[in-house]
Amino acid sequence: MAEDPWQRQIEAFGEYVRAQRKLAKLSLRELAARAEISNAYLSQLERGLHAPSVRVLKNLAEAFEVSAETILEQAGLLDDDEGAGEERPGTEQVIMQDARLTEAQKEALLAVYRGFVGDAATGSDAGAA
Repeated sequence: MAEDPWQRQIEAFGEYVRAQRKLAKLSLRELAARAEISNAYLSQLERGLHAPSVRVLKNLAEAFEVSAETILEQAGLLDDDEGAGEERPGTEQVIMQDARLTEAQKEALLAVYRGFVGDAATGSDAGAA
């Protein structure tokens, strides 16, 4: 991974896009078609070789059926606290509202999520040695 913070953000965004694509069970070609970008460009985005344009971010948000704010945050272009005055849905609420997931998948995701944040929320250092 790169030392430059912006390059790290671009690489992290590429990992996010790849993970979302796999969760949606889309091939590279299918997502590229939905987002109206070339296969090669999408591949380069996923590998962290390019910073996406606003148009590409908008198209990816539409292809993944997520808000523009979600994509902008993942791309590092919107601070988490910019919407602090607004009521935002929690992670668990978003998982439960995702129509792409079966009930079993929702429960599995919630169990994993609660396992991670449970330790953080209680201040447990179980992983530290």
